[in-house]
Amino acid sequence: MTTKFNDFVIRFANVNGSGSASANGMFAKALFRMGIPVATRNIFPSNIQGLPTWFEVRVSEQGYLGRREGVDIMVAMNAETFAEDIASILPGGYLLYDNSKPLPRSLARDDIHEIGIPIANMMLPEFADPKQRSLFKNITYLGAMAGLLNIEFDVITGMVATQYKGKDALIEPNIRALELGRDYALEYLQAPLPLQVRRSDAVGDRIMIDGNDAAGLGSLYGGATVCAWYPITPSTSVAESFENHCKRLRIDAETGQKNYAFMQAEDELAAIGIVIGAAWNGARSFTATSGPGISLMSEFIGLAYFAELPAVIWDIQRSGPSTGMPTRTQQGDLIGAAYASHGDTKHPLLFPATPKECFEFAAEALDLADRLQTPILVLSDLELGMNENLSDPLEWDDARQYDRGKVLSAKDLDEVETFGRYLDVDGDGVGYRTLPGTHPDKGAFFTRGTSRDEYAAYTESPEAYQRNMERLQLKWQTARTLVPKAEIQSSGNRVGVLYYGTTSLPVPEALDKLAGIGVRLDTCRVRSFPFGDEVVDFIADHDLVFVVEQNRDGQMRTLLINELETNPAKLIPILYFAGLSISADYIDEQISVYYEEHKLARLTEVTS
Repeated sequence: MTTKFNDFVIRFANVNGSGSASANGMFAKALFRMGIPVATRNIFPSNIQGLPTWFEVRVSEQGYLGRREGVDIMVAMNAETFAEDIASILPGGYLLYDNSKPLPRSLARDDIHEIGIPIANMMLPEFADPKQRSLFKNITYLGAMAGLLNIEFDVITGMVATQYKGKDALIEPNIRALELGRDYALEYLQAPLPLQVRRSDAVGDRIMIDGNDAAGLGSLYGGATVCAWYPITPSTSVAESFENHCKRLRIDAETGQKNYAFMQAEDELAAIGIVIGAAWNGARSFTATSGPGISLMSEFIGLAYFAELPAVIWDIQRSGPSTGMPTRTQQGDLIGAAYASHGDTKHPLLFPATPKECFEFAAEALDLADRLQTPILVLSDLELGMNENLSDPLEWDDARQYDRGKVLSAKDLDEVETFGRYLDVDGDGVGYRTLPGTHPDKGAFFTRGTSRDEYAAYTESPEAYQRNMERLQLKWQTARTLVPKAEIQSSGNRVGVLYYGTTSLPVPEALDKLAGIGVRLDTCRVRSFPFGDEVVDFIADHDLVFVVEQNRDGQMRTLLINELETNPAKLIPILYFAGLSISADYIDEQISVYYEEHKLARLTEVTS
């Protein structure tokens, strides 16, 4: 049988709370340290302990990071999910399980290879403590995988030594458990398998980091000094990351004082209230939440829009509506975020696709919020936020200056004859603001959520209200020129594909699959809302545009139709909303079927 290197999907099936996360994470990081591109996906329940959990690793020498359908190797350590786990294995794949108890023959498949290892029995003479036996069985199957897949053993043992540095008593038993699994595989099994790994240089200078950690660090670098939040999966680690990095980087060296404020509020409405209050006082501030939090924050988001106060909100999307599936991913908050609150409101949205963009957009959002004096919502999701994956290195220019927008100093106020908080002096819809205490006599104004005139005085004048709303619409047009532009790749094809956020992960592989059958598509990766001219031109230049997204109702497509008045027939939805991340196979299948059903010409047919 031909040996296949660095190209497979392995899934670990465990019980939540069993200590398997450490061993599974070591597996992925070991391959990363061998220079092999990997993408991880942690599929876990919303309770704390006891329900099934899965950890999937995509290994791809070609660098494909999106999810792929089917499993090549299943490490089945949870008897309750045996049937589901075994059914997911592709023909010719491998099932590794603990055969201390026999596998029910009703679950046997003739088209896969069974690999039984008596892990529980092996633990008995080695570890007297039942808790140790439970934990070390995870390390034992990791050792077995090292033997079966030809993983460099010193890489894994080195990771154990690093992880338990300072806890030397744990190093020896962990390495012993690794050796037990590896030795059994080499002595009693046909190891290594035809599916193997080998050292590569395909990782380059990339790092492994999750999007939430990158967002927290980017917020610090972007100048945020206030974070107010209320815990909600999957956004909590954004705030925790900010706090952890601040503990290292935001402590005054002389006094030991904290140069930041980190507050867990009583609920999401209070959190956004703290954020906009801090911003009104001049601090750069942000919060992190998910879809249910956006719903609860809507009242204050509308206040910040109408009173024109900066705020940054990270929405790490999950499956809704309502509580939905808190630990599953989705792109279901676009409409709710874009038009959050009642009345005529519109909010700029940013769509990061990688951890590096989470880092960059964190700082960019703070600049945009100050410059536009409005809430900026950054829409990530669980797929990007909570999974450690490959990323280009995070970079920061120390010469970069924060864009605080139109903030008047005391000197500026002395030179202004008349200050009007909501006067459109520059014709861009953005007024000049002052911070409390700037000047002893000038620049004060009343911040309100009620209607007012250009000088912040309360009024119910229809003319003044209409002028104000029209100015806010002009500011929206200014935002179109400031938000990150879409990335376009065009080769003159008549059909294109438009996507955003984590849908970017499987698209390159899907395009390669489609090109193999003569379907070549131009691409547009949308990175922000409102849409720039480049998005308008991309749609205009193509006969059809597939819009790929992860929600039921085609929310990006709806925004394109509503905001650009695009002909709906021109935008073909490719929708996936089952809670997992969309796969390259699914995109390939849906577009291929559309080509077949509508008799669209392929390149091979045109040139033949």
